[in-house]
Amino acid sequence: MEIIVRDLCKSYGGRPVLDHVTFTAGPGITWLRDPSGAGKTTLLRILLGLETADSGTVSGLEGKRLAAVFQEDRLLEHLDARRNLRFVLGPAYEEGAALSLLAELGLAGEEGKPVRVFSGGMKRRLALARALLAPSDALVLDEPFAGLDEENRRRCLEAIRRRSAGKPVLLVTHDGGEDPLPGDRNVTFKNCT
Repeated sequence: MEIIVRDLCKSYGGRPVLDHVTFTAGPGITWLRDPSGAGKTTLLRILLGLETADSGTVSGLEGKRLAAVFQEDRLLEHLDARRNLRFVLGPAYEEGAALSLLAELGLAGEEGKPVRVFSGGMKRRLALARALLAPSDALVLDEPFAGLDEENRRRCLEAIRRRSAGKPVLLVTHDGGEDPLPGDRNVTFKNCT
């Protein structure tokens, strides 16, 4: 599967945010690296169907399922980690797989606590777990490592690599702290202001 973005443009109130962005994302991680405000989140929102581009095309997503991590964690604060995952995954929820991934992400022993008592980093890792467990053909991750220390960043990146093998992963970051592996792709694009 490939996601092909060609000449994508988007403006808000006459102010260009995306200006002819073009790239192809195949299986593996495609890092979208640029400073804050460069249009990365807008691009992901277009790919997810939450925004409409002014011009350009996106192909390869027809009939495909996307799982996402948004900038906001979008968790149900009154539920515990397992119930958050069960709520989103529905019949795809498997207790063993959920507990295994939570442990992999450093949340073992925390799965029964209400999310409202989680730290920001714990919430971020739960949001990532939700995306990694969801049945999907591709992943769209917007700042999945925000608020995480170095050890948890490494842990999360390893989980992404293991659990998304063979899928395109679009990973937005404005921090260059992660080291791409051979086969990863880097995409940068300028803010048009």
